Amino acid sequence: MDADQLLLRPEQPADAVAVSEVVAEAFHQPGAAGTPAEVGLIHALRVHESWIAALCLVAEVDDRVVGQVTCSRGRVGDVPAIGLGPVAVAPDQQGRSVGTALMTTVLRLAADAGEPLVALLGDPGYYARFGFVRADTVGIQPPDPAWAPHFQVAVLNPPAPTGTFHYAAPFSDL
Repeated sequence: MDADQLLLRPEQPADAVAVSEVVAEAFHQPGAAGTPAEVGLIHALRVHESWIAALCLVAEVDDRVVGQVTCSRGRVGDVPAIGLGPVAVAPDQQGRSVGTALMTTVLRLAADAGEPLVALLGDPGYYARFGFVRADTVGIQPPDPAWAPHFQVAVLNPPAPTGTFHYAAPFSDL
């Protein structure tokens, strides 16, 4: 993808439908009925106090939303931190660096804002390229111990706090 074709910008209220469509397409499981839970999660986060508008981005190609990343306020103990997710790219745009652009941009913005760390649940093989490590290797425990192999953090402004990570309340409804 040419760099001039991809536009990253903060999500706006008018993007809600397009973001929902991208997330639904990206998280759709063949044979599964209904809308993926991640769509409802984004709707719940948007109206929750944990929503971090400056770190919720969309990616556009030719005026079409083709990707998104959502960040919300979490914490490690009493220390504010960021919970990243969902992140989604339209299936027809996957493999074209849209996800990479979203991740590198949101991590830079979070670091510049002085955030200590970003946590996520995802594929370690994919997220390691952005500086994510298994959270328990830096003293951070996942909200659910079963998540440990896939629960990761990127420490942006050391030292990182230690303890259990807590996502924003809407995550508990998943």
